[in-house]
Amino acid sequence: MRPGPGAAAGHGGAPAAGSGALVWYAAYGSNLHAPRLARYLLGGRPEGGALACPGCRDPRPPLRDVPVLLPGLLYFATESAVWGGGRGFYDPDATGPAPGRAYLLTLGQFSDIAAQEMYRSPGTDLDLTGVLATGRATLGPGRYETLVHAGELDGLPLLTLTAPTGLAGADLNPPSAAYLRTLAAGLAQAHGWDSRRTARYLASRPGAAGHWSAQGVLEALA
Repeated sequence: MRPGPGAAAGHGGAPAAGSGALVWYAAYGSNLHAPRLARYLLGGRPEGGALACPGCRDPRPPLRDVPVLLPGLLYFATESAVWGGGRGFYDPDATGPAPGRAYLLTLGQFSDIAAQEMYRSPGTDLDLTGVLATGRATLGPGRYETLVHAGELDGLPLLTLTAPTGLAGADLNPPSAAYLRTLAAGLAQAHGWDSRRTARYLASRPGAAGHWSAQGVLEALA
């Protein structure tokens, strides 16, 4: 992993305690785009999306955000009720890397974002003991119900959410144009990628490959 200045890979450290404790949330899908993440914090419907979010108990913006490269792979699977088409998931055991964006949040904010990703009601802090001890914690069978500890940044845990099955057990499904546009906007914000580099990357991801060409993604982004 190359998360940027001040980062150190590996697990360990004491579990965060209390809603105000700080953690890094590593986004690799639509939450790469800061305005989309803001809908999870503030509530409301993301641009291009079909469903509104209830928002977090603490709607303040992230304290910081930095680009990261996660060890693993982005793939598209299942059917998104927000965007249509496949959702983005992360397989930490597959060959990568996966470009992401780390947001410095309180545990309460991260917990409420996780609940909304899982289609649950926000309001309960997650217990990070398991994921910090083993690197993985499964909270349920589907969608974004598996926590992954992807390393550390500035001595704080870097956490993300994904499906429990990984790429090998995934029901692959190509993403929608609206979803690709949101990912592309996030990659531009976080990593400074231009549209051609973004199109090549997204078209090559499992689930998109064979359905989207780089030229097709480029046209969708335009």
